[in-house]
Amino acid sequence: MALVEPFLRADSSPGKPALTETQLQQISAYLDLLLHWNARMNLSAVRDAEAILTRHFGESLFAARHLFPLNQDRPPQSRLIDVGSGAGFPGLPIKIWSSAVRLTLIESNQKKATFLREVIRRLGLKDGAVFAGRAESFSGQAEVVTLRAVERFETALKVASRLVLPAGRIALLIGAAQVERARELVRDVKWQPATPIPQSFSRVLMIGQKDPVTAS
Repeated sequence: MALVEPFLRADSSPGKPALTETQLQQISAYLDLLLHWNARMNLSAVRDAEAILTRHFGESLFAARHLFPLNQDRPPQSRLIDVGSGAGFPGLPIKIWSSAVRLTLIESNQKKATFLREVIRRLGLKDGAVFAGRAESFSGQAEVVTLRAVERFETALKVASRLVLPAGRIALLIGAAQVERARELVRDVKWQPATPIPQSFSRVLMIGQKDPVTAS
């Protein structure tokens, strides 16, 4: 799993890898499932195992370590909603990184939703669920909402922002050219500066915190 190390270096200390043996086994099993299912259905346009590790797993784990740093206390019951999960990125790698997260993957494609449920089952991920429908129809909210590589970005971003609880966070894995548009579309979020993703010329991680609701 050396291919994902550049995405995790900030959380590695000498002699102590960022990922445990269990996490490495889960990533390996997830990759095997993805390659097997991708041969029969279009889960990802990226089909090379090494490219999947860097493009999908690496990018997702990069977001995970920024949202849930190893050297900080994490709320044991943080809820995370991943909008437009597709093949499960970044939601499932974040769940592997931070097992205490209560994860909901939103995916309207029924075949992809079936795949996501199979990954959750095979990896033994507790507190992981799939909503097989459109994000507009989902009634819950979460402390963290993620969005990556979806069609109709502007519409999806507006929907995703409504799923964030007051004072919660939203994390976007997007192209650098979309940063200013994201700021324009979602104004009730205090955005951090976009962080370039390793081994990418144009992809960035953008995290923002939603305004809290002031009690009347």
